[in-house]
Amino acid sequence: MKAFTIAIATAKESVRQPAFFVLAFIAGSSLIGSIFVSYFTFGEDIKMYKDTGLTTISFAGLLLALLTASSTVAEEIEGKTAITLLSKPINRRQFIVGKFLGIELGVLLLFLILGTIFTAGVWYKYAYDLRESAGGVAETSKQILQVKQVLPGLVLGFLEVTVLASLSVAISTRLPMLVNLVVCIAVFFLGHLSPVLVEVSGRNDVNELITFMAQLFEWVLPWLEFFNAGPSISTGAMIPWIGYVLPVLGYCVLYSGVCLLFAFLLFEDRDLA
Repeated sequence: MKAFTIAIATAKESVRQPAFFVLAFIAGSSLIGSIFVSYFTFGEDIKMYKDTGLTTISFAGLLLALLTASSTVAEEIEGKTAITLLSKPINRRQFIVGKFLGIELGVLLLFLILGTIFTAGVWYKYAYDLRESAGGVAETSKQILQVKQVLPGLVLGFLEVTVLASLSVAISTRLPMLVNLVVCIAVFFLGHLSPVLVEVSGRNDVNELITFMAQLFEWVLPWLEFFNAGPSISTGAMIPWIGYVLPVLGYCVLYSGVCLLFAFLLFEDRDLA
């Protein structure tokens, strides 16, 4: 209950900060403007719109999570306001869990806003492209099918941000905002590159240092390609909820749990005075 109270306060702080409105406006404007952009893909513009739209939403959610973690954890610790909160009957683990859940609630609200804009954009763009290219009229059933295809992608994007948010909370217990942003964004890109690095390291002519670094990234960093809906979108396939999204949810829970345990260890002996 105490952690939930902290979560509600953190979520309100996340939504009230200017970064929330700036990210919502920029990402929302991008999602709306991209509807009318021609990608020159010979009738496959809708696939590009889906891919870029999901990436835009995920990156906006990531930035909000990182900024909120830095402002509500790192700055409260550095500003000595955390010690005031912890002087009450609240332990350090409840503090960390509450902050993490509050960040998740703020990110979830941003995802709901941008996801609504995005799904409406997918619905409209399918009919718009068909009308512009062939002068035809889109069938409602096919528009619904296009929207259904991106829904698992939105969930996977939120799970990806959840993993990185848990890592950001752990880092924020010890490091300031700038370092937190650099590290988490680096993990974001390296996590997506890990499969490529592992594949390259399997060749016989590859340097041993590259092989070692690839194996290190494989074991330490999250495999963020699990959350990438791009391959499915490019082939027009539907991501199965039970066969794929559910196992990825389990991976997200396990990795986030490990990060929060790491945050407990880092914060347990942190001097707040």
